[in-house]
Amino acid sequence: MNASLLPLVSEFETQEQEADYLQWLVVKTRASFADTQPNLPHDAVMAQARALIQSPKSSNSPRSAG
Repeated sequence: MNASLLPLVSEFETQEQEADYLQWLVVKTRASFADTQPNLPHDAVMAQARALIQSPKSSNSPRSAG
């Protein structure tokens, strides 16, 4: 069945698109729950990102070529 869905009710154009997305979401969610790597707090991730952004540019950066 290829019924169209109303945009006010669903963000998907067809029921097949919605079913495909839900299947993908279940797979990703199960993989996330099965992941045994330690979780990082948000503040730790943001600190790493800030350090990366503020670190000196690498020698092969276009700005350092000049």
